[in-house]
Amino acid sequence: MSRDISEAGAADVSRLIQRLTREVPDFPEVGVQFKDLTPLLADARGLCVVTDALAAVAAEADLIAGLDARGFLLGAAVATRLGTGVLAVRKGGKLPPPVHSATYQLEYGTATLEIPADGIDITGRKVVIIDDVLATGGTLAAATRLLEAGGANVLSAAVVLELTALGGRAVVAPLRVSSLHMV
Repeated sequence: MSRDISEAGAADVSRLIQRLTREVPDFPEVGVQFKDLTPLLADARGLCVVTDALAAVAAEADLIAGLDARGFLLGAAVATRLGTGVLAVRKGGKLPPPVHSATYQLEYGTATLEIPADGIDITGRKVVIIDDVLATGGTLAAATRLLEAGGANVLSAAVVLELTALGGRAVVAPLRVSSLHMV
């Protein structure tokens, strides 16, 4: 797939994502309609197509930030495609101290994200955040705050799937967000 995705190419990517996304009702709690991208990631063509599409919108980056957990997989694939490094933005309690952290609201509770405070200098780095799903925007907003507090220049974010009814894009504004598929 070309790095410059045409409108027709974007429609093909969107259809592929829709076909390979599994919907799981009432997970992780009643009332939540979970969008499982595991079948997409396990499909060789699906993974390649999504990686190319995300890389096309992240081409300006010199560092990719992948959000825990599927964002790790996608972020690493995109970073490899672009020849950049990847920073894993972890859920709270997964990294040894010292860490920088940010707490945020989820659709169904609260959570914390962390990055190492030592050993990785992100000052001035041009970062694109990669994640699987944009829902309420809390995770993406917290990751942006966390990276900017560490000195990074967050250029944009790219996600595979955006749940438009949950209003996440408004929460992260004015951050530029590219979504490969919207429902």
